[in-house]
Amino acid sequence: MFTGIVEEIGTIGSITSDGDSARVRVDCQRVVSDAQHGASIAVNGVCLTVVEHDDHGFSADVMGETLKCSSLGALRGGSLVNLERAVTADTRLSGHIVQGHVDGTGEITERTDHSQWEVVRLAIPAQLAGYVVEKGSITIDGISLTISGVSEPAEMMSWLEVSLIPTTRELTTLGSAAVGTVVNLEVDVLAKYIERQQAVAAARIPTMDAVPEQEMY
Repeated sequence: MFTGIVEEIGTIGSITSDGDSARVRVDCQRVVSDAQHGASIAVNGVCLTVVEHDDHGFSADVMGETLKCSSLGALRGGSLVNLERAVTADTRLSGHIVQGHVDGTGEITERTDHSQWEVVRLAIPAQLAGYVVEKGSITIDGISLTISGVSEPAEMMSWLEVSLIPTTRELTTLGSAAVGTVVNLEVDVLAKYIERQQAVAAARIPTMDAVPEQEMY
C-alpha cells in the first residue's frame, strides 16, 4: 500500500522487452536506500516488485497486462517517473490509501496557470467517471491529489481537474507534463468497495417474481 506522496523522481535507465513482458531498470537513490528483494515500489503509480537493486537504482518485471493497462508501456530510456516506497506501520498517511493498481489512463487536455497554483484538466475514461467526485481523492501517476472539478453526467466527454501547488509542480513529473501526456489513474478504492457492496446487496434482494407463491402469504 502507498499514500501517493512522491518521494523521488527517478529516471528510466533501460527497458528490455521479453515477449509480452518487460524488465525495467529505474535509476534513483532515495527509494533504494533500504530496498530489499521483493519490496514494493510504485513507479508512476504502478506497484512493482524489486527483483534487483544496488545503490543507484533497481530493476522490476512488468507483465503484459500492466503494460497494456498503464502508461508504463510508453516509457523509454531517459523518461522521468514518480517513485514511492510502500508504507510501513508507522508511516503518516499524508495522502490517501493508494494500492498501486491502475484503473485506467487519462490524458492532459489543458493547463491553466494561476501564478501560485495551476489547474490541470484531464480527459478520463467514461467508466471511471462515476468514481470521481469534487473534493475527493485521485491518484495521478502515483500522486495523491484532490479533485477540484468534475464533468457533469450529461457532458459528452468525462473529465476532472486538479490544482497543483508549487511543491507538487516542483517535486513530481506532473509539474512539467505537457498537454497530450497520458497518465495513470487510480480511483479511490473505497468508492469501488461501496459500489461492489451495493451491487451484491441488490442481487440478494428477492423480487416478487422470485418468491414462491406459498411464501407470499
